[in-house]
Amino acid sequence: MYESYFGLTAKPFSLVPDPRFLFLSATHKKALRYLQYGLQEGAGFILLTGEVGSGKTTILKDFVSRLAGDTVLAMVFNTSLSGDQLLAAVNEEFGLDIHGRDKMALQRDLNDFLIQKYGDSIRPILIIDEAQNLSAESLEEIRLLSNLETGGSKLLQIILVGQPELQEILDQHRLRQLRQRIAVSCHLSTLALAEIEEYISYRLEKAGNRGAVAFELGSMEVIHRFSGGIPRLVNRICDFLLLAAFGEETCHLSLELVTEVASEAGDATALEGGQKSVDDLPGEAAEIRLAQLEVDFARMLSGDLEKERIFEKLTLFENVLKKMIKKQQFQFDMLEEGLTKVTTQLAELKATAETGFEPETGPVLLNKK
Repeated sequence: MYESYFGLTAKPFSLVPDPRFLFLSATHKKALRYLQYGLQEGAGFILLTGEVGSGKTTILKDFVSRLAGDTVLAMVFNTSLSGDQLLAAVNEEFGLDIHGRDKMALQRDLNDFLIQKYGDSIRPILIIDEAQNLSAESLEEIRLLSNLETGGSKLLQIILVGQPELQEILDQHRLRQLRQRIAVSCHLSTLALAEIEEYISYRLEKAGNRGAVAFELGSMEVIHRFSGGIPRLVNRICDFLLLAAFGEETCHLSLELVTEVASEAGDATALEGGQKSVDDLPGEAAEIRLAQLEVDFARMLSGDLEKERIFEKLTLFENVLKKMIKKQQFQFDMLEEGLTKVTTQLAELKATAETGFEPETGPVLLNKK
């Protein structure tokens, strides 16, 4: 929508994971190194955890893109499966026939497949995303898969990816056998305040114009506060900021605008503490934004955006518009009050000039020489 206005060749703050825009912060560099180390060392289990929106999927996509030709990959994203269903999903991802196969046949087929790949010097890798949703039965099935080995070497390397609660699940006593088999573990932390500005500039640069917009001093602190340093929330806030700037036909993002948009587009649970405190937006921009809102609405309806995204954007601008209207009404009331006072004063001056008397003070001398 706004790409051409800012000189961009792509949308810089899309919520869809894209390895092209992977910003290697300190924690992301560490995670990528750990994944590569675990692969090189033939670790049976590798664990990667991180908050929702911290960049786990983007890291995985980048990691997969770096895999050499001596690997074969299976990725399971649906984790609401029973143990048997999970085993069938793994076999299917490896390209094995699962139709009419019972559990014993599935296990035998997978074992034969892994041994064959081992003989061909090819390393099978299984990635299970959203692993915090796995049942105890499924986790036990995964542990059994890690038992498959030959000559002291693991036939299958497994990467478990999930939210922080996955670590809490694995800490349970009944899962100690699985936990003890995890050779490499890494947690993706959030972006530090010092990394926010570089993260935003990096994505703008990858999209074609690093200097597309200018942020007023203090904006990074606001974005960090309302995003909690979570990359996905930073993207969400910056996407709305560019949309708002496009609507106002400006490349300068004031602290006032950043605070307003960040408070609406951010996540209250990501705040570092305290309640949100947001000043009203400048009233003089109301007419411009209202007109642009109508244009944006028409564009969104005619585009390919999902209904959820359309509703999300409309909700944001509805809230912003309500705040602007409220401030406009306040300013109008103040102006009306001021005009009333001026009118009264003019009437008093006119009366004084015509009668030679000032109200409540008695006669005055006019044209005194």
